[in-house]
Amino acid sequence: MATDTTPTAVAVSPVPALYIGDLHQDVTDPNLFELFSTIGDIASVRVCRDSVSGCSLGYGYVNYMSEQDAENAIEKLNYSVLCGKPIRIMWSHKDPVARNSGVGNIFVKNLSGSIDNLKLQAMFGKFGTILSSKVALQDGKSKGYGFVQFDSQDSANAAIENLNGTTVDGKKLFVNKFIKKSERIPCNLEAKYTNLYMKNLDQDITEELIELKFSEYGKIFNVKIAKDEAGNSRGFGFVNFENPEDAKKAVEAMNGLRLGSKKLYVARAQKKDERLQILQHTFEEKRNEQIRNNMASNLYIKNIDDCVDDNALWEYFSQCGTVASAKVMHDEKGNSKGFGFVCYTTPEEASNAVNTLHGSMFHGKPLYVAIAQRKEERAEQLRLQYAQRMNGLAGSATAVVPTVYPTLYYSPPGVMPQISARQGIVYQPFGLRPGWRPSGFVPPSRPTFQPMPLPIIPNTPRQQRQNRGRMNGHFLPQSGQSMPYMAPLQQPNHSLNYLKDNNSQEVCLLCPFVFLSIVMNFFLYTHISFNIFLNLCMFCN
Repeated sequence: MATDTTPTAVAVSPVPALYIGDLHQDVTDPNLFELFSTIGDIASVRVCRDSVSGCSLGYGYVNYMSEQDAENAIEKLNYSVLCGKPIRIMWSHKDPVARNSGVGNIFVKNLSGSIDNLKLQAMFGKFGTILSSKVALQDGKSKGYGFVQFDSQDSANAAIENLNGTTVDGKKLFVNKFIKKSERIPCNLEAKYTNLYMKNLDQDITEELIELKFSEYGKIFNVKIAKDEAGNSRGFGFVNFENPEDAKKAVEAMNGLRLGSKKLYVARAQKKDERLQILQHTFEEKRNEQIRNNMASNLYIKNIDDCVDDNALWEYFSQCGTVASAKVMHDEKGNSKGFGFVCYTTPEEASNAVNTLHGSMFHGKPLYVAIAQRKEERAEQLRLQYAQRMNGLAGSATAVVPTVYPTLYYSPPGVMPQISARQGIVYQPFGLRPGWRPSGFVPPSRPTFQPMPLPIIPNTPRQQRQNRGRMNGHFLPQSGQSMPYMAPLQQPNHSLNYLKDNNSQEVCLLCPFVFLSIVMNFFLYTHISFNIFLNLCMFCN
């Protein structure tokens, strides 16, 4: 009897996982295991680290065997101190959509310095189940704001409705729904604002006096004057209005108003990132404007001697006008790079300096002086020059072909070309295919050569001594070999005997004297040393 052996699916409950945040950099896996094993059996622990440096990322995970142990760990170990820093425990959410949805997350500011994570959770715990609560810290001190995340949006709305505007430890709380940074930046930063920044405050000005002066323009939420560790005013502070229109009226009325011995500066309060972005944009605009204004007045100088410094460069170029600045560029070790810049007050003075000092000797070296260009402009100019040069070469390709050898033409086999007699020697170039012959043209710029009287060429080749194949790197005929030669010149009082080769082409047998004349002509055209020529003469004799 057959039995069914198909395995049945067994439901496996997920392992209860806890997220451990705000970990100290020195916390390790054994530290987590030692702390959380006091609650129950642990399946695994892990401190997340950077894959490159191995440094802790400040968070980790603990997996318990039972869900009840995980709940007890959250209740008993949350905000406990580990390696001198309180840790934050919450359930691990593997779904990134749920983790980043922001549902139930609220933002709390204007917190007293005495409120920590435990007090913040106790303050909001009566409105629902809190998943996480955190007070922002800097150097162990509260930054005055924090975050609370509920398990539902209804609990978050109830906390906002009951706690917003209430006073805790002498400060009025601001509680509202958390808004992501990318979403809370308005399109027009000047459209709505309630927080004002003021500076140039005297030491004796108090927050009560500031609130009295600014309350004339609307209802004030709070006033804060920054103070140092000794309790003395740092000369600046903030005023937060409840209505944006009141804040605008206060800026228009109080900015530039004398309060005490100084004039106040009042403007919209900006965050650090926003302020840096505005300052960077302003700096770039001023820099570009300065470059445009000084484009024709700034000079680039190179080939500067190593002993020349800024003062020497300034003094030397002052002879052509008023120098606004002079700078010799140096490397990271302080050594001169051999170039620098000089800026005049007017473009006319800069042009005079280029015409006067370009090529002048300064500390034993000729200077190169030209109008300075930006790196991008100079690269574009060099690219255009290179393109024009390549286009010019492509349009006149024949101009770069050397004319050392005469132009060639094709002659059918058995036909002897008739070339008018002239001075000079035309020889058969090496490596030509049968039928190709020189045209007899020699550039007129080359010097002519008067050939020596040639004897009658014998019908049989002259026997050569062995081992005379090469001399001074040039080819010489071996014994029993003949060199093809065509004589287009009709020399008087000389007759040439021609032989038929295997291809029925007319060829000439060269004796060493004729070969010597060819070598002489070749050396004159290629400017070879006369000593090599004398060696060849001694060889043939």
